[in-house]
Amino acid sequence: MRWWKMLGLAGIMGVAATGVVIARAERRRRAYTPEEIRTRLRDRAHTQPEGRSS
Repeated sequence: MRWWKMLGLAGIMGVAATGVVIARAERRRRAYTPEEIRTRLRDRAHTQPEGRSS
């Protein structure tokens, strides 16, 4: 095989691996119920140090 074929295969594998990571994160994010999301956001807001607005 020529070097450009190996480079192309490595690129395709990188794109596929990135897609898997994104799909896993999306599934994990969608697993929360709306109430769980609200609770997590409220907890995060309460633990935020004073003086920060974001």
